Amino acid sequence: MTTAASTTLVALLHGPDRPGLVARVAGWIFERGGNILHADQHRDMEAGVFFQRVEWVPAGEDASTEARAFLEFSTSLGMSARVASSEHRARVAIFVSKFDHCFHDLVLRWKAGEYACDIALVLSNHPDLMPVAVNYGLPFELVPVTAATKQAAEAQHLTLLKRERIDLVILARYMQVLSGEFLERFGRPVINIHHSFLPAFAGGRPYQQAHARGVKLIGATAHYATAVLDDGPIIQQDVARVTHRHSVEDLVRKGRDLEKLVLAQAVRWHLENRVLVYGKKTVVFD
Repeated sequence: MTTAASTTLVALLHGPDRPGLVARVAGWIFERGGNILHADQHRDMEAGVFFQRVEWVPAGEDASTEARAFLEFSTSLGMSARVASSEHRARVAIFVSKFDHCFHDLVLRWKAGEYACDIALVLSNHPDLMPVAVNYGLPFELVPVTAATKQAAEAQHLTLLKRERIDLVILARYMQVLSGEFLERFGRPVINIHHSFLPAFAGGRPYQQAHARGVKLIGATAHYATAVLDDGPIIQQDVARVTHRHSVEDLVRKGRDLEKLVLAQAVRWHLENRVLVYGKKTVVFD
């Protein structure tokens, strides 16, 4: 079967650095008739680890066969790798609460064609954004969460995510902490937006914490959620300057603009397979 001209593969690989890796990867693709569209690499000088992102148009076989062959090849190099095909559109669930700014921003970008994905589910612990989601034509599920019902609610979440075959969860100011058990059972990426420049002011009420501390910069951080609160690998961050003249409300207003931009960029990089998680860090091929 000949792969359609529009189909591309993206490989993210990393492992011990040694001479010739770039040439061997490029040679493998060339020998199989592929055409490299973009390639980028990075070396962690302290750890001696090589990272690469390569995007190419395969030829001669279907994309899934080519992807499996590349994984076998990367293993022979002593590298860990994952390969994504443009034929697969990620199915995304957005978790929301009452704050709507990140939700609107994500959905409008998606409707404008910025994201190669399908938003298959909007899930919330409050009914506030139900009319908004319905107006966008998105399926909405309400699952209230209390301390007493958290375990049952997360079980319901997992059922819904499995039913909709979700590949990625985006926490668009969901304001609930997902348990380690939930994250392990879901087993797929969860991107969170935290309204501070992590690791500063983790946890609740970060703008109030920042104001009380008298900081001159506030920030927002998009990261992968882990069992440890606000401690996952960071994908993107940005900051804005503040002064003693700014109130908590001013910090919140400024922060919301940051939150939208930072989350939007992190989601785009993830969907374009530009983020390679490496321990507690990420390498982002932007």
